[in-house]
Amino acid sequence: MNSKLIVLTLLGMLFFTLTAQGLEVNITPQIDEFEVNHQGKMITIRRNQDTEAMLEFDFARTSRPCPPFCAQPMKVADGIETIGEVELIAFLQSQLAEQQGLLIDARTEDWHERGTIPGSINIPFTHLNPEQGADEITLEESLQRLGARLVEGVWDFSQAKQLVFWCNGPWCGQSPTAIRGLIGVGYPKQKLLYYRGGMQLWRIFGLPVVSPDGVLLDE
Repeated sequence: MNSKLIVLTLLGMLFFTLTAQGLEVNITPQIDEFEVNHQGKMITIRRNQDTEAMLEFDFARTSRPCPPFCAQPMKVADGIETIGEVELIAFLQSQLAEQQGLLIDARTEDWHERGTIPGSINIPFTHLNPEQGADEITLEESLQRLGARLVEGVWDFSQAKQLVFWCNGPWCGQSPTAIRGLIGVGYPKQKLLYYRGGMQLWRIFGLPVVSPDGVLLDE
């Protein structure tokens, strides 16, 4: 085999290797995949590589009774930032990974059991908003999970985590209700973020869903 043929063969092998390793469907032009810790398991965040894939079942529906399943405003409340998928990915790679933030699945437990966004913990909106039934004990336990401390009967939020709240999608009012409940008890607004797209948009982008204990789920 002459040197030219050897070079061409090596280049062909290199091209094949890069093609095999590369993803056709990246998350952003700069991010193909990364890992998130979910209940002690490392979950790879990668979009579905089947470019013919389509949603089925619950999150393929276009219409639900309104109320209660009505379009949610982009702005939950004054001072609360609404984020999209790119900003959520940045949060997962930074504050969540560094244990400075928490990703909150604000849906009721039955929805959480059906599948959640990797890295999430489940604190139902009913546990964070007194108007939705959160009693004093439930609210106290929930706030402590978020890093708040009760000092001489007054809540101290100086060590409270940066939070991202989400629920089923732009038609779901559970995470907005949770956010408003926290605002009502004094949680700092700058530490609250709203991922309006929720599970609906997460699935539309072909991103992975896991069971609460970290098992990858199909649609």
